[in-house]
Amino acid sequence: MSEFRVEKVRTEAELTLATGGKLRGSFFLSSSAAKHGGPERVADLLNAEPGFFPFETPDAGRAGTVLVNRAHIIAVKLIDRTTEAQLDPGYALATERQVDMLLSNGARVRGCVRVYRPQGRDRLSDYARSPEMFRYIETPRGTLVINTAHIVELRETGDRSW
Repeated sequence: MSEFRVEKVRTEAELTLATGGKLRGSFFLSSSAAKHGGPERVADLLNAEPGFFPFETPDAGRAGTVLVNRAHIIAVKLIDRTTEAQLDPGYALATERQVDMLLSNGARVRGCVRVYRPQGRDRLSDYARSPEMFRYIETPRGTLVINTAHIVELRETGDRSW
């Protein structure tokens, strides 16, 4: 094995694309993250840089890797890492906001987001101004990573009636 080889872990997910299609496959994540302790997360990979990333998809019974442009991802549904959002440092201390999102493809997503800001600066509007392009939303059906460029409308619901 080469000393330059970086071991990757496959993480299954389903991408919702701006084309209207869905793409199921696997991300390749590092066992250690560049910007925090612990393993790399899907949101880390998506927020790392602009442009393309490799995504493995089943292709006629054999594995195939495609390059996907981050800008054209609306949402990522995490399949085998449904508690990934909880790995964020400060998750338990962050303010939880119940929200309703309208996405650019017309879909509505209801769930909770975490606002990682000091008390008094932890409003939904503070969340909306956060610099990360890809962010978690936890829903009754699992965890999604949403591309904020595809959020058309964001409102706080104040309850868990989703």
